[in-house]
Amino acid sequence: MSRFHRPQDVVEQALAASTADGQVAIVVEGAEANLRWAANSLTTNGSMRSRSVVVISFVDGGAGMAAGTVSRSGAPDVAALVAASEQAARDAGPAEDAVPLVTDTPPGAGDWDADPAGTSIGVFADFAPALGQAFGEARDRGELLFGFAEHSMRTTYLGSSTGLRLRHDQPSGRVELNGKTPDFGRSVWAGTGTRDFRDVSVADLAADVRQKLAWSQRQVELPAGRYETLLPPSAVADLMIYLYWTMEARDADEGRNVFARPGGGNRTGERLATLPLTLRSDPHAPGLEASPFQVVGASSGAASVFDNGMATPAVDWISGGVLANLVRPRAWALKSTAPATAAVDNLLLELPGATTTQAEMVAATDRGLLLTTLWYIREVDPQTLLLTGLTRDGVFLVEGGEVTGAVNNFRFNESPVDLLGRAVQAGVTERTLPREWNDWFTRTAMPALRVPDFNMSSVSPAS
Repeated sequence: MSRFHRPQDVVEQALAASTADGQVAIVVEGAEANLRWAANSLTTNGSMRSRSVVVISFVDGGAGMAAGTVSRSGAPDVAALVAASEQAARDAGPAEDAVPLVTDTPPGAGDWDADPAGTSIGVFADFAPALGQAFGEARDRGELLFGFAEHSMRTTYLGSSTGLRLRHDQPSGRVELNGKTPDFGRSVWAGTGTRDFRDVSVADLAADVRQKLAWSQRQVELPAGRYETLLPPSAVADLMIYLYWTMEARDADEGRNVFARPGGGNRTGERLATLPLTLRSDPHAPGLEASPFQVVGASSGAASVFDNGMATPAVDWISGGVLANLVRPRAWALKSTAPATAAVDNLLLELPGATTTQAEMVAATDRGLLLTTLWYIREVDPQTLLLTGLTRDGVFLVEGGEVTGAVNNFRFNESPVDLLGRAVQAGVTERTLPREWNDWFTRTAMPALRVPDFNMSSVSPAS
């Protein structure tokens, strides 16, 4: 990589070319490696590299500061990109989220001068042989394994006209393993997230799949209704992520989401969970490390381009069952006289002192359902955060503390906020991979939850 084309130099070129009142330039250097397999055989593997360049220009047209964002992939003409962003700012009206750009360097700014981090197919050096062994064992049992493993490294360089020079390396990995019978009549799933694949046990994933396929040999048909249900960490993650994505202070203050207080204001300080659960984010959480500063390409209710480089410290969203914080950009914080609070790219749900495993929760269940994953989750009502979706790849009947068979899939209608209020038990928190949202969000740690009356609103023909 020649020095001229280093991502840091692209940032400096963009800043040097600016004629605007302010600018933020962001270059993200990406590398990815992947494996895919079907019917107990590897099908493809590959690696790729990418670069994206984002320039945000800020122009004061007299009526107020405006922002314009232009992004390109590859190696664009930097001067043309800067000019286009400045024109976009001049064409835009004054930004309602305008505040002075961040000037203070946040903790964890990174080594600006270092080359981008990378990854390669070598990240699977131990994983691939173990996967081959799992293929052979599945073949011997007359079962089929499908799935994929992906690892990516994104190095972000952020520079601003106020002097910020920030860098962050973000590794992300995920594995999904599907087990099926040769007639495709039964299908189960296991998955995990990782930073580097050194902590991934193919044997454990394969054992999980093997057990679920054994459980599903007996098929039971059940009608729709409310059932005592054990939600595994993956399913809890998908529900809590959606809850997290709706925690925008402005929407709450203006009465547009589930966190709005009837009569005005928001529900901060109100008890949401009967159990003393804590929902939190922490950029330094072990195994779930995320960027300690904001990188924002476009403004939204949850983030502002004016907040690029703002520190993202650890935050409790729900503390001891009580709503403690909402996501609040600096501009809305000033208007609402509440503290600015930035989102973090990870999420943890914990019950202090919990030690119960999911297996122990099953053993303590007289009769109920054990889910595997949720799928096709969609919002029905933003005022209550009512969601609908499907169960997928294994709904198991628990009787007398043992799994006795698999039941049909269901469509569910539930609000994650209501579920927090009705959950009667939470297990030990563990790193997990959400099923629905893992294209966008992989860094989660969740417990299994027991809900006495989960609403299976209709039977689903999905497999």
